[in-house]
Amino acid sequence: MQIPKRKSENNSQGNYDPHITSQRADEMRKELERLIKIARPRASNEVAEHAKLGDFSENAAYQMAKSKLRSINNRILILQDKLNNAIIIKECAPGECVQIGSQVTIETDGQRKIYKILGSQETSPQQGIISHLSPIGTALLGHKINDEVEIEINGQNLKYKIIKIE
Repeated sequence: MQIPKRKSENNSQGNYDPHITSQRADEMRKELERLIKIARPRASNEVAEHAKLGDFSENAAYQMAKSKLRSINNRILILQDKLNNAIIIKECAPGECVQIGSQVTIETDGQRKIYKILGSQETSPQQGIISHLSPIGTALLGHKINDEVEIEINGQNLKYKIIKIE
């Protein structure tokens, strides 16, 4: 027999990538501060107000307020854990080899593309930000200017030539 789980327990962090930029860490700290100083006290007061109405089993407003407070506390724990285990990606000066935080200009089939390689939490392929764990990011790491890198994506072998590293 399987024990039922709350929604919040189903959202496990799984394969969490701790690499984040200092900007993302600052955003997370601000959210954490807002939750601790503003959201949680409000939710606690709301729970206390609804508790005054008595009978908890039939008090839907109380149950909803408790659920909201649990959700806030869960988010606080997640943010604290992420910040405590964060590995801050340092902005790189133009370097000799591709590393996390590098902006890489590559050429493939006569076209140039620019990728910024960051942690998986901050990826945005539409903006050219890829994860160091992605097939392209993994293949580029450690290579130098003028290196040709062969990457297999969806059964196709693609050749990328590194033009510039910033």
